[in-house]
Amino acid sequence: MARPDTPFVSVIREPVGGECPECGAPDLRRYPVVGEHGWEKVTKCQSCLCSVSRERWGRLGPYSLTVDLMP
Repeated sequence: MARPDTPFVSVIREPVGGECPECGAPDLRRYPVVGEHGWEKVTKCQSCLCSVSRERWGRLGPYSLTVDLMP
């Protein structure tokens, strides 16, 4: 595997409507993170980093195993 050309890793942060309940800033974004409970999709204020919501994501984040798709 080739070494990345860029010195930083980034993720696309989707804009979300609404205001932060902590600071009132209108800049909420939704993006994936890896936390103590595994992969999660979070909505966070970009001004004060308050977590507005967190929902569990697949155990491998954006990747899925065939076994996970079986009933």
